Amino acid sequence: MMRIFISIIIIFFSNSLASKGSNVFGLGLYDVKFDGSEKNQALDFRYEYRSDKSFLDIGPEEDNFFFLKPFFGVEYTNDSASYFLTGIYFEDNLGELFEGDKSKFFFTPSFGAGIYDDGSGKKLGNDLQFRTSFEVSYELKNKNRIGISFSHISNANLGDKNPGAEILTFSYHIPY
Repeated sequence: MMRIFISIIIIFFSNSLASKGSNVFGLGLYDVKFDGSEKNQALDFRYEYRSDKSFLDIGPEEDNFFFLKPFFGVEYTNDSASYFLTGIYFEDNLGELFEGDKSKFFFTPSFGAGIYDDGSGKKLGNDLQFRTSFEVSYELKNKNRIGISFSHISNANLGDKNPGAEILTFSYHIPY
């Protein structure tokens, strides 16, 4: 199963790997609950490669609404849970979105799927997991960014149980 997943990633990203993009490094809190019901909190370490090459433009030609772009990510917690995923994201400048003028703030939602290993952490009920994320980031003078994101991992009820996990992450983006 893992060989098939890696082969798909290589094929999917073979064209994107040569394009511009950004490396995103994150440190977060895994299994965060705002009601105090968390049971398996852990530190979450995240790396994502985000390609800047759009593979699908949505919207009218004169003003495309979204440019969907691929990403590849790896997450690891201090209780040995690991998650390898790939997916799509789009990015929108918040100033352009709300006021029509560019700002230094960006909104980046993403959706991905991948292989999850529980390690000694929270049992999510299946090897195949899906992740949705919402991120807001701020562009620094050197074009790097700092950001905060909120993510949810779930098996979409494909397993016997589906407890899911939420992750609050602080990130640093390095474009190239």
